[in-house]
Amino acid sequence: MDSRDERRKPGELEAAIVTALREAGRSLTPGQVRELIAPEGGLSYSAVVTTLNRLHKKQAVTRRREGRSFRYGALVDAADLVAQRMSALLSAESDRAGVLRRFVSDLGAEDEDLLRRLLADDPED
Repeated sequence: MDSRDERRKPGELEAAIVTALREAGRSLTPGQVRELIAPEGGLSYSAVVTTLNRLHKKQAVTRRREGRSFRYGALVDAADLVAQRMSALLSAESDRAGVLRRFVSDLGAEDEDLLRRLLADDPED
């Protein structure tokens, strides 16, 4: 297998970590997170720690010191992380209408219909 095939998609490790923290229902150490998302190995402890630090900076997880280490808990879910990435990408572009137009035109029929239903929903109702 080519090493590029083994690489995770952008945000995939963050989503896996947040999902593991939410499903655990309690704060976990980086080692516990690693064991949950990669029990067979193949994921370095430092990759988990680095990702947890990034998630903490994004205010996606809580962090509290326990001894010489930290315990982390989820504040968001995987969908929140994707929405945050989408918002950040959109805000970085000056032609927001063009980006949104292209995004919608690239959606499949089911996703386009879902988006239309979501946009039509009035949260005040």
